[in-house]
Amino acid sequence: MPLNIRSEAVNLLAERLASRRNVNKTEAVRLALENELRRLDEGVPLRERLKPLQARVASWPKTGLEADKAFYDALNDED
Repeated sequence: MPLNIRSEAVNLLAERLASRRNVNKTEAVRLALENELRRLDEGVPLRERLKPLQARVASWPKTGLEADKAFYDALNDED
């Protein structure tokens, strides 16, 4: 069954994607829909994606330095 896109904004998006992927608009819409469905199906919440990074940072030894304004100014060679 054909899809009739009546929104000019959606039509322009389809044209932009088609141009970048070097495909026709129908293929661009198919790709976009497949990718969005895959993203929703395989999507991992940001909180879960950040856990390994948080654990890595937490494993670093404490330096005893206090990250106050003077600390950040020193990083930027500011007085």
